[in-house]
Parts: sequence; C-alpha cells; structure tokens
Amino acid sequence: MLKTAVKPKWIAALVFALAVAAIFVLLSQWQFSRSTQTGVAPPSVTEKVQPLLKTIQPGRPLLGSEEGQLVTATGHFDASKQVVVQSRMQDGKSGFWVVTAFVVDGAAKLTGQAATDEVVIPVARGWIPDAAAAKAPPAGTVALEGRLLNSEGPVLDKNLPAGQVSALSSAELTNLWQTTTYAAFVVSYQEQVAGNDVGAAASHGDLVRITVTATDQNGKVNWLNIFYAVEWVVFAGFAVFMWWRLVADDYRREQDALFDVHHDDEEFEPDLGESAK
Repeated sequence: MLKTAVKPKWIAALVFALAVAAIFVLLSQWQFSRSTQTGVAPPSVTEKVQPLLKTIQPGRPLLGSEEGQLVTATGHFDASKQVVVQSRMQDGKSGFWVVTAFVVDGAAKLTGQAATDEVVIPVARGWIPDAAAAKAPPAGTVALEGRLLNSEGPVLDKNLPAGQVSALSSAELTNLWQTTTYAAFVVSYQEQVAGNDVGAAASHGDLVRITVTATDQNGKVNWLNIFYAVEWVVFAGFAVFMWWRLVADDYRREQDALFDVHHDDEEFEPDLGESAK
C-alpha cells in the first residue's frame, strides 16, 4: 500500500488534504477563542457615566456593548404614561416596578407615519410592594442618571388590572403610549430637579430604589462555539481519512487487477495431463 500512497497523484492529494485540515484546525481555534468572548462590555466601561444621546439612538436596538451602561439624560416625566410591572423581586420580596415615560430632550426624531415629535424612554423609577402605592412622577425638568438595559420581550396577559403589564417591553409600551419609544429602558439611580434629589433614593415613602448591578458576562463560556470548534476538528480528521480511504481503494483495485490476471491465466492454461491421455 505504501507504493500506492507515494504515487504523484496521491502525494498531491495528501498535500491538499493536509491544507484543508489545517484550515479546519484554524477555524476550530477561532471558535475556541470566540467561546470565551462576549459582546458585553466589562464593568470598567459600563460604570463610566455617559450621555444617553451618545449611547443609543431611537429606532435601533441596544447592542451588547451598551448593555448595563450608566447614562445621563435631561427631560421630563409624562405622568399620563405610567405603568407598573408585575413580579419584580427586591430583597427577597415580590412587588412591582413603577415605570414612567421619560421625554428625552434633544433625542433624534424618527420619520414615518407613526413617529411622534416626542421621544420617550421607559424609566423604572423604583420598586413598590403594592401596585396601589404607585405615585405620580416628579414634575419639572429632571436630570436623570441610571443604568441602561435591554427591552424585555412582551408577555400576553389579558387578565391584568388596568395600568399593569407583565414585562417591561418597549414594543408593548410603544403601542400602549402611542409615542416613539427607545428600544431599551433605564433603571433610575438618581433624579434631580433644580439640584434636589427627587428619586427613589431620596424618597421616604414606599418607593424603593431598584437594585441592579453591572452586567458582566465576560467570564462565561459560549458552549455553542465550543461545539463548533469540536466540529471543525472532526472535519479536519475526516479530510485526512478521506485521503487514506481513496488510497486504500486504489490499492485494492490494483490488487484485484493482479488477481484477475493470475486467475485468467489459470483458467485458460491447457491441461497437459488430460491431453496426454
């Protein structure tokens, strides 16, 4: 079989198979490196406060690199656009988030039939133990600081009381409020009016500041990328195996051809003993 393998055509095929296998190994290494990378920015980035207007624009989704970013914005709350979100945990207790539309000053206006002059972002102002404890937001121009988070998926529940929702979904709130809404929301850390703190942190009522920490997924492993990496290694081995299989088939054909020639010689060899009789 070695004589078959060293034929020029099979040496060339081996070089090709090794080149393909090398490419597959490189792809496997790339997938392994991707398995420990995420698009989420580390806390060292997200904890540096930056303007909301420079972080996300209306009409586009929140990127992973912007998830959990501390942002600031100036505007005012629209008291007519407020909901409470069910099943929110705080210090081991189940309650509600009070979410109010915050009209962002200087936000880019979208074009289109459904676009409105005002652009709002949902702001989770605080946690309350009872939905009835929700109070009106502070009036006037508000300097807001909070953590920017991705919108949740809408949850259909037709039996909810008026003013309550099951999820903090920008898509659902856009339809409910009938106004242009950012595809994200802010968990309020601080709200100031004329230099005075009027947010949940300064409240002496039922409104409690929501506890949300920085999103850090950089130590997590993406098992899908691990699976792809193993797949590429298998493909690399298969490329070499196919070369070996083709060489083995060629070798067997050569052996079969030799056997057939020998068999034919024996079949047509005259029987001298029978002739002598």
